[in-house]
Parts: sequence; C-alpha cells; structure tokens
Amino acid sequence: MIGILAKPFTPMTSAIEARARRPSAQTGVASRTYPCLVDIENTGDSLHAHVDLSGVEVGPGDTVLVHGAPTRVAFGEKGTWRCTATVVKAGRFGRAWTKLTAYLGLTELYEVSFSPGSVS
Repeated sequence: MIGILAKPFTPMTSAIEARARRPSAQTGVASRTYPCLVDIENTGDSLHAHVDLSGVEVGPGDTVLVHGAPTRVAFGEKGTWRCTATVVKAGRFGRAWTKLTAYLGLTELYEVSFSPGSVS
C-alpha cells in the first residue's frame, strides 16, 4: 500500500511551525493564514497532492504549512478537502538564497560538449 505523506517528519514539522510563529526580521510580520483547497489522489493513474491557495502569491523561499489535511489516502482513493494554510514570507536573504541555489541546481542539467564532430 502506497501512502501519501505517510507520517510527518516531526523535527522538520516542529521547525517549520516554530518559523511560522517567529516574526520575520525583514517584514515584521510572523505569518498569515489563508483558506486553501487540498486535492489528493492515489490511484493507478496518478499519485499527487496539490494545494490551491486561491490567489495568494507564494514566492521563492516562502514556507507553506497546511493544517487539517489528511496525511494518508488509501490506494484507489481521491478527495478534495477545504483546509487552512499558514504562509510565511521569506526575507530578502532567504529569497535571494533560494533563487541562487535554484539557478545553480538548474545549471547541473546542462550538458555542453566541445568535442569535434556532428550530433547524430
């Protein structure tokens, strides 16, 4: 049986929750809570979990913590739940760091060859 998010990883969850409660030095706002729609499917055709924050803009480095969504859906089931999500906006340094590491990770996908000959 395949489970979606079978068991939350407690130390990381605690760290994210602590960050959600801590005021940001850049914005002065700790976090905001928004309604969201969670769509989870665990079938032979698809295994996914999507969160729709209905118009809330989430940028690089921002943290989203969904409250009240199921952590496991049995095989062959799918469902949609209305929940709440806490969004913590990243500061200037966090946003810049996320963009830099994403760019460096993307460059690992490039394959450049200077060998003579044509591509077959």
